[in-house]
Amino acid sequence: MHPLRPPALNHGITSALWGIGLGVFIWIGLLSVDVVSRLAALVLGIVGGALIFFLVLRLGQDEPQAPGAKQ
Repeated sequence: MHPLRPPALNHGITSALWGIGLGVFIWIGLLSVDVVSRLAALVLGIVGGALIFFLVLRLGQDEPQAPGAKQ
């Protein structure tokens, strides 16, 4: 019997999860240190999450390699 593997996720879904997760982290972090207003923290969290999504989408995928190619 083969061990179970997690399902393969599309790279766009993975990028969205990173963007949402880190955007929420930015939002909560800004609220916790009380640097900006609640609305500004929300806007910065959304903008940060969107930027992270696009960066991970564009730069986060490995280039495919030929089988047996040395690194």
